[in-house]
Amino acid sequence: MARIYRCGLPIRVLLTLALCSAMGCQVVRNPREPILPENSPGARGVPVEGYKVSHPPYVIEPPDILLIDAVKVVPKAPYHIEPFDLLQIIVDGTLTQFPIFNNYPVEPGGTVNLGGPYGRVKVLGMTVEEATAAIDKHLRFHLNDPQVSVSLAQSAGIQQIIGEHLVGPDGTVNLGSYGKVYVTGLTIEETTAAIEERLSEKLEDPQVAVDVFAYNSKVYYIIIEGAGGGDQVIRIPVTGNETVLDAIAQLGGMSQISSKTMWIARPTPGDSGTLTKLPVNWIDITRHASMATNYQILPGDRLVIQEDRLISADRLLAKILTPFERLLGFNLLGFQTIQTANRFPLGFTQRSF
Repeated sequence: MARIYRCGLPIRVLLTLALCSAMGCQVVRNPREPILPENSPGARGVPVEGYKVSHPPYVIEPPDILLIDAVKVVPKAPYHIEPFDLLQIIVDGTLTQFPIFNNYPVEPGGTVNLGGPYGRVKVLGMTVEEATAAIDKHLRFHLNDPQVSVSLAQSAGIQQIIGEHLVGPDGTVNLGSYGKVYVTGLTIEETTAAIEERLSEKLEDPQVAVDVFAYNSKVYYIIIEGAGGGDQVIRIPVTGNETVLDAIAQLGGMSQISSKTMWIARPTPGDSGTLTKLPVNWIDITRHASMATNYQILPGDRLVIQEDRLISADRLLAKILTPFERLLGFNLLGFQTIQTANRFPLGFTQRSF
């Protein structure tokens, strides 16, 4: 009886090694970079850990989210009361158990509810002086000599100004009844001036405070080569202080299909066609705490992590050999079926012993 000897290594591994030998695969280690001297940032012109640079003034773009606060918002006279305005009403000479001394919202129907036995008074479309007279006239049915004082505590329009505002695809922020303001391409100071200019059409010398609530438009990308399974692209907002090590920490570490070869592809201003490629020495960054290639991440950077060549070659062989393995499997199954049918023509259940 012939004895069959099996190889200790899988055929796929042997073919992988043979392919690597044919392709000239080799392990390339980046040389150790020297320790950065004190003047290295100026000499290299590339910010790294310990020698970071401040980003230029932030330029607003979609889909950033702005936080707007109203410092001074006073409607131009004569102001006509609208629904959801807040009126401060103070009345002397009221009933002791039913005082009128508070801020009262204007209801959707245009009335203010004074509470108790006083009921509601319609003030919609009136000036503050007209509303004072209307409330005084109404209260005289309940009180002998009321002294009424009415002022505008907060206009409904201020609620459309304050809060978070998304910069839309058209590059504007929506301020409700005050209209839209185009802010794309502007700095924080320029945006503040543009919003105040728009509000001055309806307000008296308005003042607002503007800040960026969510920095959504400035990002960098981490591109992980997929070793034959498709590349993965991850989009991460730039905070202004992250380095290569911070970017890898965002991923939770290196994947099993990744090698330790990586680099930063940095776009050049104006797309001049020149390529800026910054090789990263991962071993030096992690094991030796070197800052030489732990570059500061800038908006638009692409951190590319190269795939493991052996895994890529193994997957390539799997794609090539899998169809043949399936074909051989089908042939073997068919051959065994025919052999069984010829050996037991009546079937297992009808076979006589």
